[in-house]
Amino acid sequence: MATLTHDHSAAHDERHEALRRVRAIVAGSSGNLVEWYDFYVYSFTALYFAAEFFPKGDQTSQLLNAAGVFAAGFFMRPLGSWLFGWLADKRGRRYSMMVAVLMMCGGSLLVAVLPTYAQIGVAAPALLLLARLIQGVSVGGEYGTAATYLSEVAKHGRRGFYSSFQYVTLIGGQLLATLVLIILQQFLSDAELRAWGWRIPFLIGAVAAVIAFYLRRSLAETASRAARQHAEAGTLRGMLRYPRSFFVVMGFTAAGSLSFYAFTTYMQKYLVNTAGFNARAATELMTVALFCFMLLQPAFGLLADLIGRRTSMLIYSVLLMIVTVPVFTAIGHASAPSIAFPFIMVALICVSFYTSISGLIKAELFPMHVRALGVGLSYAIANALFGGTAEYVALWFKSIGHESAFFWYVVAMAGVAFIAVFVMPDTRHRGFLTPDEGKQLEPAGG
Repeated sequence: MATLTHDHSAAHDERHEALRRVRAIVAGSSGNLVEWYDFYVYSFTALYFAAEFFPKGDQTSQLLNAAGVFAAGFFMRPLGSWLFGWLADKRGRRYSMMVAVLMMCGGSLLVAVLPTYAQIGVAAPALLLLARLIQGVSVGGEYGTAATYLSEVAKHGRRGFYSSFQYVTLIGGQLLATLVLIILQQFLSDAELRAWGWRIPFLIGAVAAVIAFYLRRSLAETASRAARQHAEAGTLRGMLRYPRSFFVVMGFTAAGSLSFYAFTTYMQKYLVNTAGFNARAATELMTVALFCFMLLQPAFGLLADLIGRRTSMLIYSVLLMIVTVPVFTAIGHASAPSIAFPFIMVALICVSFYTSISGLIKAELFPMHVRALGVGLSYAIANALFGGTAEYVALWFKSIGHESAFFWYVVAMAGVAFIAVFVMPDTRHRGFLTPDEGKQLEPAGG
């Protein structure tokens, strides 16, 4: 009888632990979704508001200016990753994520109420830039802290699966941005969207960020007190004791970020500017593609648990080198969305080998006391240099008549990723995330 009671109690504790873990992942991921919705809604509405802030030139030059402001947000990410990485390693993951989502709220609200170029002249694009810089700092801190949190709270042996939900919600943020735009397109005319309708998604984002803040208040803390009290917790000196990890992450993030933005945010503009689809058709096509991409993440995360993160990353880099040029070329000559769609999905399937374990593989390369800083800063620098500039570089190559050079640029960076991953250890067996991490979660406010 005592044995049966003990077994029942153990089973109950295991179910309770699993439920607590799932709640933590849901709460952490929901805030992540709002953060990325707010950041991406800029890119997806740029087709409508670019002329309001950059009135001179043709459509390509207006999009080029809007993409330049988008890229500027990326260049603030290293600052955000340093600031929020320090907060997360020193004060806790929960505290850092709460501050980050409040900052995103402020940036989105500013964009929503901005006067146009016709109303205040050059101050309009200047204020737009300021809002993007605020959002860039916020997202810079969000990625590293969220990746660290989801990796630490996940169950050992299923970390690839659980941590893949970072990109489920990241892609979900993009998807939500496109869905909001599609809904507005059903009720507002093109002229109304260009005049004032583009502001609505930013207002929605600001309100959602406030809700996310309250959700994050209930998160359990995953960073131990010992790690937070470490003499080098959250410091650059402590992080730079792991230079190999830092530069390996930068190497594969360069290609990962570039390919991700090339086949998601830039692809919508490529469908309009090169394939010749109208804006509505491009939006609808990318909504379906992003939804499929989002659903792929847990499956590829689970696959990484079985075959190893390093193997997944090697497959990603080799496939990217093979498919990029033919996929872009085929899409550029597609005569209908139904023809372009399968080629977009081929590219997104390749990218899923990276995105599903992106945060986890970085977290496994750093110890707990500098993990959020190490993950965030190495990612943010490479992401700013290669992800944030993806649209700008692609549009610039098109503007000088050499659009296909961008495709080969992506291929070259895939080669860099292959080298970085090749020299990386198998983090399942030689990583810093231990089997016991996440078992002793501190309650909110702990």
